[in-house]
Amino acid sequence: MIEIGERLLLVGEDREYFVTAGEGRFSTDRGMIDLAALAGMNPGGEIRTHLEIPFTVLRPRPTDFFVHAKRSGAPMLPKDIGMVIAYTGMNRNDRVLDAGTGSGVAAIYFGSIARSVKTYEVRPEFARLAEKNIQNARLENVEVVAADMLEATGEFDVVHLDLTITPAHVEHAFSLLTPGGYLSCYTPFLEYTFIALDAATPLFRDVHCYECMERELTRSARGTRPSTRVGHSGYITIARK
Repeated sequence: MIEIGERLLLVGEDREYFVTAGEGRFSTDRGMIDLAALAGMNPGGEIRTHLEIPFTVLRPRPTDFFVHAKRSGAPMLPKDIGMVIAYTGMNRNDRVLDAGTGSGVAAIYFGSIARSVKTYEVRPEFARLAEKNIQNARLENVEVVAADMLEATGEFDVVHLDLTITPAHVEHAFSLLTPGGYLSCYTPFLEYTFIALDAATPLFRDVHCYECMERELTRSARGTRPSTRVGHSGYITIARK
């Protein structure tokens, strides 16, 4: 059952709201929603506004946090996060180090898959926001550390870097990885991609770089065609120890 303080998604015919179960009323253009009434409901249940407009109550998934979570900057897109998961083979047995937490969106995706995630964010205000988002995602296996990843210790199966990368970051990631473990680096510009590639190649036995271009299909009364939005976001360097 849904508990007080739990983050929820309310989905209507053409509206979607991200709310917290608890005291008070949530005002929408479709009427008022009693947030206290959400506690004790089961996901998939229906709640109505005072105008009798129905909304389905859902527990959010990582995709919903990408859309609705408070941001400190632009998070990685799901297509790029998916590439990291796919090319590292991230799974329920893995210990993951994530660096450059930002809003915590990538850490939420990783925490939904991996055994544990330790995510490093050098900016304290970003770390506090990410910690709140991760708490809202109800992930007890994700730890936010407000520090530079160069201070990280331990042993990890996957290290993911989404920051202004230097050779020192790649070298330290190598020292933290288990044999056979993977490093992934997300870099929006080629100049930083070359830093990642040049630093990783002498250390790792297998290094590849990818770009994932995405085009959504747009369908309307006029016809069907690919979206005109720009499909590039960044480059993913994958290196195996």
